[in-house]
Parts: sequence; C-alpha cells; structure tokens
Amino acid sequence: MIVAVDAAGGDHYPKAPVEGALLAVQEDESLTVLLLGPKDLIKKELEGKEYDEKRVLIQDAPQIIGMEESPAAAVKGKQQSSIVIGMGLHKAGKCDAFVSAGNTGALLAASTFILGKLEGILRPTIGAYYPTVKGFRLLLDAGANLEVKPEVALQFAKMGQVYCRNIIGVESPTVGLLNVGEEDEKGTEELKAIHKHIKDLPGFIGNVEGKDILSGKADVYLTDGLVGNILLKFGESIPATIMKLVERAVSKLDLEVEEIVAAQKILKTALAPFNYERVGGVPFLGVNGVSIVGHGGSSPLAIKNMIKSAVSCIENDVNGKIVSSLN
Repeated sequence: MIVAVDAAGGDHYPKAPVEGALLAVQEDESLTVLLLGPKDLIKKELEGKEYDEKRVLIQDAPQIIGMEESPAAAVKGKQQSSIVIGMGLHKAGKCDAFVSAGNTGALLAASTFILGKLEGILRPTIGAYYPTVKGFRLLLDAGANLEVKPEVALQFAKMGQVYCRNIIGVESPTVGLLNVGEEDEKGTEELKAIHKHIKDLPGFIGNVEGKDILSGKADVYLTDGLVGNILLKFGESIPATIMKLVERAVSKLDLEVEEIVAAQKILKTALAPFNYERVGGVPFLGVNGVSIVGHGGSSPLAIKNMIKSAVSCIENDVNGKIVSSLN
C-alpha cells in the first residue's frame, strides 16, 4: 500500500509531515509513503534520519500552495504543487491515498476536480471528529457545503453512518439533525424539509440540540457547513480556554506543589478526548478516492494518525460501502 503525503502542507512543513511519515512506516511494515514537495527541501529534512529508501519515496513538486491562498486559483495556477501532483498520481493509480495538513479548500477543490465524485454522489462532504463523553463522533458538514439540500443531506447522513461503522467502530450509528429544538416542526424551512426527507432513514433519531453534542446523543451530527464549521472552531477553542481558566484559579489558590501537579494530571486526562492528534484527520467523503485532510497545526503524531486513517479507509473499503448505501 502506498500513501502519498503532502510534505509541503501545514504550518510545520516539511518537518511534521516527514517525521510523521517515518513514524507511520516504522509502525506498519506493509506501508510505503510517497513524500511530495520541493525535492531538495524533503531531502534536507531526511538528512541524518534512518529510513528504508524503498519504502520512503520522494516525488518532486516544486510549487507550494499557501494556507491562505484562494483554493480554486491555487489548484488551477499551481499545477506543479504537491496537492495537484499528488491527486493526479492517486487518480492514475500510482498511490492508494493522499493525506495533507495543507490548505483545506485547495485539497477539497483538487479532490473534487481531479478525483471526481463516487457514482451516485451529488456533493462530497468533509466531516470533523467531535469529542463526546462516549468518544469521538462525526460532525457533517464541517465547512465544504454552506447550504445543504434535503437529498444531499440524506447522502451525507448515509456516508457518515458508513464512516462511523467502519472507522470509528460504532455498530449501529445514529444520526441527529442539529436544530433549535427537538420537535419535528422546529427550525427553518430548510431544516424542516431535511427532516421530512431523512425521517425514514434507519438510525435517524430526529432533531438534536447543541446541548446534545458533547453528551453523545447521536453518532453523526448532521448540519450545514456554516454551522458545522462554527462548531468545529468552537470545539477547538475549548481545551485552551479551560486551561487558562484553571491556571487562573490555581494562581489564586494557595496550593501545595503536589496539589498543583495532581490538578494538572487530572486536567490533562480529562481533556485528552479533545486532542486532534489522536485521529489526525478525516476524509472528504464522496470523492472517488481516499483524500484525508488534517489540522493545519498537525504534529508528526497527527500526521502518522492521518496516514493510519487513510489505510483504514482503504482496508475497510469505505468508498465501496458508501456507493452500496445509496441503493
């Protein structure tokens, strides 16, 4: 299995993607990684590191797509970038998946334009892992589609269930539609139309509210990309905010060193479910390939887990099961 890794993507390239790729091949002896980016930059990062040159390959991609660049313009104008070349190689069957912590919009555009959509898919979607008291669950859509039509929402729900069942390990995934109330008639006309269209989907539990997310009332939280992206960014801010509040409280209390250490240990353990590094990234569901996107600040550990996610999607034939779920 060959997984292409964007060595020129994210806030910490090439160090994080290169080190993450090396961690991945160390753990999985059947895996080969293909590092894409400016060749000299990658080779310099690999200097002094031990690795098997037959399992850690390099593909020169001299152009770099910045995190703030316009997605469509970047993909069109930078044909020699790691994202465009990587997607082209994946399309041609030269690698089995592509992972990146780079420009999410550019990755979505390249995934859609180059890989195309799975048979029967109206629109691809990007999900996000959301921590709950039951473990990570899936939020769809997390920013790719700011408006979602009922027939598209139904496909998102089905794709989310396939992903939860095969990757997260939830045997019978439930779907909740994020709304301002639990009653069927609540919400905008668009939300009412979506509810009516997906109400017969096995596993659909109806409307859920914001208070139901962290408690894990559903396994797939269905919403449009506007609300989903706001929730995603809000969730990312929770750990740091809690840490600041605790630090402020500790400074006001006359605590012994042992008490401070114990409090820090408890807090670190409690906030572990919010650590994105544990899952690394999520795929663009609905594209005809395996394209995984991660947080821009991804560490080597996060990159390694992104690669593992790609391997899991391939081994569990997530795309084949998505197509089957549409019938």
